[in-house]
Amino acid sequence: TPPAPTPPPPAPEPPPAPKPPPPAPAPAVYQVSELSYSLLGDHTEPEVVLGQSSWIWQRSNVAIAGTRYAHGVTVHARSSVTIQLNRPCTRYQAMVGVDDLTMGLGAARFSVFDGNGARLWRSPVMKGGDPAVPVSVAIGGQSSIRLVVEPQGPLGGVALADWADSRISCA
Repeated sequence: TPPAPTPPPPAPEPPPAPKPPPPAPAPAVYQVSELSYSLLGDHTEPEVVLGQSSWIWQRSNVAIAGTRYAHGVTVHARSSVTIQLNRPCTRYQAMVGVDDLTMGLGAARFSVFDGNGARLWRSPVMKGGDPAVPVSVAIGGQSSIRLVVEPQGPLGGVALADWADSRISCA
């Protein structure tokens, strides 16, 4: 019997297609009053850095000069709150002022800093009873932001300061 014909050599396998990049996270707006703390979060969304932040009261029904806001963050007049962004974000927005719980006492100045310590925004001196001032700061390219309140005047230290309707918009 004649030998069986030799099969042709197998064709080389094509190189594997490159894996597509992971999809970009969906655009989202994060309420600072609902952020996790960095020790408890999953590091995929903005989080309050516990070891680098003062006392913070994440709450609803914040009031500044008689105007109520659905949510916000209340801090002491001398405070610093660091927020790790954990994803590309574009803007920080809030309404700032002295909380009505202070009963018209105290005064404070609000500032937003980037992760390198550069001041991005600063309020005028806000006294108890003054209407809230809007904050809208571009934060593109930042890995973190810091919200700072400094007491002003002789009763500044008694003020409770609000970052009302405080939110971070991320891409």
